[in-house]
Amino acid sequence: MELTSILSFLAVSVMLTLMPGPDIIFVVTQSIAQGYRAGIATALGLCTGLTVHTLAAALGVAALIYQSAMAFQVVKYAGALYLVYLAWLALKDKDTIALGKEETHTLQALYQRGILMNILNPKVSLFFLAFLPQFVSTERGSVSLQMVMLGFLFMVQAIIVFSLVSLFAGKLGDKLVRSPGIGRYINWAKAGIFALLGIRLAFYE
Repeated sequence: MELTSILSFLAVSVMLTLMPGPDIIFVVTQSIAQGYRAGIATALGLCTGLTVHTLAAALGVAALIYQSAMAFQVVKYAGALYLVYLAWLALKDKDTIALGKEETHTLQALYQRGILMNILNPKVSLFFLAFLPQFVSTERGSVSLQMVMLGFLFMVQAIIVFSLVSLFAGKLGDKLVRSPGIGRYINWAKAGIFALLGIRLAFYE
């Protein structure tokens, strides 16, 4: 693959990663509430989930799911319910903004949540199915292999971008720790965002 194509792909990927969406919102909220390590753990989980979508797009599974109305609806509603579940968990949390001292969710649990959240979002598979082929060519060999390589590059840049976002949001969270009761409002905001994202996904056609 030519260097210019790789650089173009990475440039577009970084811009897409920074766009407001469930993934970056999840990373930011966890970083603010629980520190940058929590954000990075979440980011690693989300990017691990991307491996499933990359393989699905490369092997044509994503296309099959999109063509099967029932399969698409099952994955879509499972993802929507999981987002609503995350909203409910956020409401249950106490004032967790001061997590630098007490972890309410282990890093492993956040990593697992990131994986589930990404896998259960069929829009990611459809995005990869539409996005990755724009940067492959039959003249460069196996199309599936090229898509897997591009998916890996996307994951690497996403980890880097999300890690930087986590550091920034974590510092913001450290400042908010000094405000009594702010954690409660952060949790309400998290719950509202996840609930809205879940509803939006449920009505996605």
